Amino acid sequence: MKQETREKLRGVVWLIPLLLIVVLLFMIARPHDSYDYDEPTPATPHNDDTTDTLAISLRPFDPNEADYRTMIEAGVERRIAVSIIRWREAGKIFRIKEDLALCYGMTDSMYFALEPYINIGEEYRPKPVKEYTTTERKRPAIDSTMLRPFSLDSVGTAYLRAIGFTSRQADLVIRYRDMIGGYRTMDEFAECYAVDSTMAARLEPYIIFPEHPAEVAYDRPKITLPVDINSADSATLVSLRGIGPKSVVHILRYRQLLGGYYSTEQLLELSAVTEDNFRLFSSQIYCDSAEIKKICINFASPKELEVHPYLSNRMLRRIINNRELKGGWSTVEEMIEDNIFSDEEAARIAPYLDFGTNPE
Repeated sequence: MKQETREKLRGVVWLIPLLLIVVLLFMIARPHDSYDYDEPTPATPHNDDTTDTLAISLRPFDPNEADYRTMIEAGVERRIAVSIIRWREAGKIFRIKEDLALCYGMTDSMYFALEPYINIGEEYRPKPVKEYTTTERKRPAIDSTMLRPFSLDSVGTAYLRAIGFTSRQADLVIRYRDMIGGYRTMDEFAECYAVDSTMAARLEPYIIFPEHPAEVAYDRPKITLPVDINSADSATLVSLRGIGPKSVVHILRYRQLLGGYYSTEQLLELSAVTEDNFRLFSSQIYCDSAEIKKICINFASPKELEVHPYLSNRMLRRIINNRELKGGWSTVEEMIEDNIFSDEEAARIAPYLDFGTNPE
């Protein structure tokens, strides 16, 4: 038994040196294997299994077409070449040299070294775009013989088309003229969004405006101040000091959406009305709340409700859902209790609510 144990120990003693020798041989051989796969850089020699040591110099390449070997031979690092190929497979097209600076792994120093050698093919470069305006594309041929002094207040669409307006633009010029009660100055004409600055400058020498606005051929309303903004028409509003033609369009459109104004300060909710302008004309206007068109909140359809500026989508959903459950409300306070409106929201919308029976 003792003899057998001694034999095993002797075997182990011989095995340990053999293992040490194998480990040493592996460590000696490892550097030679890894040396074959050292990653080359453009500034250092590139070693390969089948070639002698070569100095790689940078050469031109197209990142949209060059394959992996071509980029390596051009001096691009392996990881950058792989990144470029992956970008191309994902559908990327390199339009300008700077696109390569965004490749994964690309540093500023690498890009600056490669930049002189990046050659983007003609078919990949951004195409120059001819600059021209929409009016240049759509404007018909101009009859220069028609350009003679004329009054904007008497011309028709046929004449406007002859001097360079499209049919739609001519209609807009006439409609805007009718809405503001006639063009009195060049500024009013230029404010019509169918008139661009080029057209206005070209026509200005030929347009005749009344020397005295009070003597304009069409009838202007006699203004009695203050003016009720719930019943005033565009001609009346534009005659007020501080309200321009563009502001009138916004005021009338918002009045229609709301159903009328209950306070003159509601005009400040419009981007077209500044505080400075409001101070100019606020003393010339007032609101007649009897003119307000109210919403029959217990019976109005979702389509009628959704157009009101003070009713959000959240409020609309709660009105429809709760109305079906309880059948309607008698006061705005009930709607606050049902969490339809907050106190602030209720104060804004209350003048527009009617809790009566179905008008039909």
